[in-house]
Amino acid sequence: MINYEKFFSLNAKGMKKSEIRELLKLTNKPGIISFAGGLPAPDLFPVEEIKELTQYVLEKEGRKALQYGETEGVYSLREQLVKLLKEDGIDIPIEQLIVTTSSQQGLDLIGKIFVDHGDIIMTGNPTYLGAIQAFNAYGAKMKGVELDNNGMNTELLDREIKKSIDIGKKPKFIYVIPDFQNPSGITMNLERRKKIIEIAEKYDLIILEDSPYRQLRFEGEAEPPLISLNSERVISIYTFSKILLPGFRLGWMAGPDELIQKVIIAKQATDLCSPPFNQYILAEFIKRGLLKKQISKIISAYREKKDFMLDKLQKYMPKLESLTWTTPEGGLFLWVTLPKYMDITEMFEQAVKRNVAYVVGTAFYPNEGGNNSCRLNFSYASIEQIDEGIKRFGELVREWNK
Repeated sequence: MINYEKFFSLNAKGMKKSEIRELLKLTNKPGIISFAGGLPAPDLFPVEEIKELTQYVLEKEGRKALQYGETEGVYSLREQLVKLLKEDGIDIPIEQLIVTTSSQQGLDLIGKIFVDHGDIIMTGNPTYLGAIQAFNAYGAKMKGVELDNNGMNTELLDREIKKSIDIGKKPKFIYVIPDFQNPSGITMNLERRKKIIEIAEKYDLIILEDSPYRQLRFEGEAEPPLISLNSERVISIYTFSKILLPGFRLGWMAGPDELIQKVIIAKQATDLCSPPFNQYILAEFIKRGLLKKQISKIISAYREKKDFMLDKLQKYMPKLESLTWTTPEGGLFLWVTLPKYMDITEMFEQAVKRNVAYVVGTAFYPNEGGNNSCRLNFSYASIEQIDEGIKRFGELVREWNK
């Protein structure tokens, strides 16, 4: 038997399987109600519009659309993205924007250009598992900062950064998801946004702003994106996976020119370019005003599901001290916290036996924690499934509390 481990690079040795992907394998059995994945509702996909636009692009731009494209992305799509950002108060020239193969590639490219083995990155606690994976792959050491109902605790953030600097380990950047954070569903308030910018300026750091759900606001007023508060210190990552459809595998990134140019070089070595054909279709989709209509449709459906899930949690969950859940103003997720004496990871196997699934909280903690928490997705399941699934979940919690 050959020992292949000895051939792996340090980065490869640090790679870990996705805890969510492994858990989801258990949820593929028939009849299970899954609140586990971050899946959009497939019944909302604009299949007919995409079908018509596919034919249109083939007839009008077929030879260009089926050829290799620029690493930066198809120009007509980037033009539309510049307009989208401007509507959100972000004035970025087209040269400071790159199309990516969805936002996950953006996270990987950030790791590629910024992270050396052993570098420290500041993240939320909890934070997006895909980011933990992407940065872990380059040997990063993540330091989690606790969240509250207003987002990342900036006093703790300042303190933790100073601690790292004092031992000669200045963090490379701060990673945040300000709007409808994954996994918590929390939105960072304006005061915290300004404070994070101040902290980045104080310690001369870059901020990575992950915004996959920003456009999916159900209620309340939108806070300004971080990049609009300081365009020299913020790189923002976006995706079409949540606001349109994930199958296109398209997203984009905006930020300071010098950093985006370095991302372009890194992407050239990764995949040369994201699929031009999909980009031409998407550019026309946005140009015709269909994206705004699609987002409005998604918001309406997800708002109803979110409200319904919150109502069923109130109805079916036992009344226990320290049992709480977040009330997101948008996005796809909410976060349930059980009393500390309950281990939701141990409960998972029993949950699957009851044909209901969630993601255990430990998956979202870069160091440790989350044993008594879980993430619930409300976008994918039907109203009927949410009712039955939360009922089963409530029964499970009640049984484990005995």
